[in-house]
Amino acid sequence: MLLQLKVGELKKLQDTVNYTQRHDAVTKALNGTAFAAAVEHYMDRRKRIATDAGGVMIAVVIDTLDEISRRYGPQWADTVIQSLASIIQSSVRSGDLVARLASNELGVFLPGASIENAQDVGTRIRQRVTAASFTAGEMPLSIGVRLGGAVFEGATDFNHIRQLADEMAMERGGDADEPIPISRLPAA
Repeated sequence: MLLQLKVGELKKLQDTVNYTQRHDAVTKALNGTAFAAAVEHYMDRRKRIATDAGGVMIAVVIDTLDEISRRYGPQWADTVIQSLASIIQSSVRSGDLVARLASNELGVFLPGASIENAQDVGTRIRQRVTAASFTAGEMPLSIGVRLGGAVFEGATDFNHIRQLADEMAMERGGDADEPIPISRLPAA
């Protein structure tokens, strides 16, 4: 009986270690390494079963995060990115993945999504970020968020998808009144 108890404790400890290795400590979303592995696994599986499901990756870049960190302290920047990750996780479909890819960037992977699905998700994210109020103590914070996406159908790798999504976000993804800029990844 004591042995069964210890095995149960070891399993819980192993589960905690596995979770910690795959998730960002601040946002509780996937970390970049686990996110990339999940996207690559999805693409490999698509090749094996010969499906044309494709997918879309959306990059969410927080323009004002470094400014918030410098002005109010890193704890406020962590609070903002944590809140944004929660907003994004509540805006995606079941089965979609959310990850922290950089200090000021979150990624969303929409397996099997069309451009229209991605536009819907991006619009929900923008609306919920706009509706949320962010403060540092009693000081209101202005949150600048850029969204851009990359759709893929053929063989590719995670880095190409991420680079294109980032480019779309940085080039023209900050206007909340415009559709999310989404570009099709050229076939390899």
